[in-house]
Amino acid sequence: MSRLAFTVEQESPGSQARAARFQTLHGEVRTPVFMPVGTQATVKNMTVDGLKAIGAQVLLANTYHLLLRPGPAVFRKFGGIHRFMHWDRPVLTDSGGFQIFSLPESRVMTEAGARFRSYVDGELHFLSPESSIDMQRAIGSDIMMVLDQCIASTAPLAEAEAAMHLTHRWAERSLRARGDSPAALFGIVQGACHRDLRLLSADYLRALPFDGLAIGGLAVGETHEQRYEFTGLTTAELPKDRPRYLMGVGTPIDILESVHRGVDMFDCIIPTQLAQRGTAFSSHGRLHIRRAVYKFSEAPLDAACSCSTCRDYSRAYLHHLIKSDEVLGWQLLSIHNLAFYQKLMAEIRATILDGTFVSYYERQRVALVLEDQANPSVRPAPAKSQTVPRRGDYEILTAPQGFSSIRQVSSGEVMHSVSAPEDEANRLYIEQSQLARRLQRRTPEDTQPLVVWDVGLGAASNAMAAIHRAEKEIASAGPAALRPLHLISFERDLDPLILAARHASHFPHLRHGAPHGLLNKGRWGHASGLIDWQLLRGDFLEHLEAAPAPDLIYFDPFSSKTDTALWHTDVFARIHRHCQAGSAELYTYAAGTAVRVALLLAGFYVAEGVGTGPKATTTVAFTRRDGLGAEPGAPRLLSGDWLARWRRSDSKFPAGLDAVQQAAVEQRIERHPQFSAL
Repeated sequence: MSRLAFTVEQESPGSQARAARFQTLHGEVRTPVFMPVGTQATVKNMTVDGLKAIGAQVLLANTYHLLLRPGPAVFRKFGGIHRFMHWDRPVLTDSGGFQIFSLPESRVMTEAGARFRSYVDGELHFLSPESSIDMQRAIGSDIMMVLDQCIASTAPLAEAEAAMHLTHRWAERSLRARGDSPAALFGIVQGACHRDLRLLSADYLRALPFDGLAIGGLAVGETHEQRYEFTGLTTAELPKDRPRYLMGVGTPIDILESVHRGVDMFDCIIPTQLAQRGTAFSSHGRLHIRRAVYKFSEAPLDAACSCSTCRDYSRAYLHHLIKSDEVLGWQLLSIHNLAFYQKLMAEIRATILDGTFVSYYERQRVALVLEDQANPSVRPAPAKSQTVPRRGDYEILTAPQGFSSIRQVSSGEVMHSVSAPEDEANRLYIEQSQLARRLQRRTPEDTQPLVVWDVGLGAASNAMAAIHRAEKEIASAGPAALRPLHLISFERDLDPLILAARHASHFPHLRHGAPHGLLNKGRWGHASGLIDWQLLRGDFLEHLEAAPAPDLIYFDPFSSKTDTALWHTDVFARIHRHCQAGSAELYTYAAGTAVRVALLLAGFYVAEGVGTGPKATTTVAFTRRDGLGAEPGAPRLLSGDWLARWRRSDSKFPAGLDAVQQAAVEQRIERHPQFSAL
């Protein structure tokens, strides 16, 4: 029987995010929740009244540090930490496992526990699962944590497996040690960055009578992308009827991404640690208040914040305090940063409850990684010796406008060279094909999936644009109103996606679990069951006829100079034949005469698409004339003007044709049904 009476109030459509509440010995907690870190029974630079003023619900204290000073006798005299520090709201105590991990030169690990030397007085101490629980009972916390063996997230398999099994044995000893204590106890999932171990650990611990389960061993060496991947992997295996706690995480974007993946509870020293370095989070982007640009600024730190720092002090004064190393500066920035975190959690919870979290997530996942937008830093030009991220034949290029693209070194071709990848994908493919409208069910019986081919996966810009749009529709219209989306990506070389995913800070569209699921398993499915993303790896021409016939084709391989074989008439003819049973539309960035002629010869009706990037127009092709949309802004079929230009063109025929073949091509174009009424 849980000691927390945990209740899920709302789950977000299109996301694993959820809002819940649970009851502790010192009050109710509403999730998602961020817990300020009060390692030694105090949150740095904050008073208890200040913490209450910003809305802190739970504080985190550390068993290891409090064991060394002031020690269990003090807490027993005062009846626990709440009276000792004058805090009447819930407290969670970490067990000390991470601190022991942080002292490799000063501790010895055994099956029994960890022997270590105190940094306070040099005395030897021994911490076991039993003594950790005993100390936490003396502290009087509302939520206790089991003692675990924390190791680097990048540890090799054998080391990670041994630590995981030791953590499991210690977890069972911690449960026995708790006895009849009314405090809750959480187990900790370990396994480093090894999928099988994480799944095994989650499976083992969820069978034990813990009141909640934590994800440990992250934010200790892995990349952001690995953190998101293993967070999502683990939460999917944890029971829904208990809170999920991601330990030691993190930045605002880390929290947003983790809520999206089903986490309920967070803690981190970042808000106060960065405050002491002069950094503040704000609705304008991250501010480095030491910068001279703020020296004369009368503006508040954050115009959208109502905390006492923003209400009473100017950026100029805060700049002065930080430059002068005044403690008051650290305190004022700590107040604001913690208020920013609490406001973020309140907004996240509110959007989950009202069903708008996915759209909020899409906005904030961009906003939360920005620097001060009103006062951007002027960065020096990178040194010529700076290493450009590269994998195989591909490298990352960052444009002067700030967005990044993938460049093929051998050909020099750049994927999305002028516009940000996600902007071009949305304009050319998602909006022009009216994907959102096509996902709407026309009748209750309309449950056939909308099949979309993504030809040329690249760095997954087009595929992720489709997934993000579908998730927005799931959130806004609800699953019952939508058809399933079956997205099929064709790619023979995954290096561009692997490179981009490993540097997702350059590619906002990849801050999602889907690309990592696709790379790991070749398939990813949305929790609602309405999105199925499949990878067909290898030559597109080998998979073409075996794949389900598409409704929409996003045709985005490299140009005919690099991927020559994919732009021939016979390839488009094979696509056309495969789609004859239904009505299909093909969208591509190419607008050259040769491509349009090839599509016409293959039997398509060809229209002029929207301009994007450096191109004034693009191309849309239809297998049927009645497939051309009648809505405002629908693509316009090529007409007499185009035909007249084609007749005058010096490159009107595919290369390599003799005179007889050219005459046949000319006749087929002139007689194409598209131009029959001209």
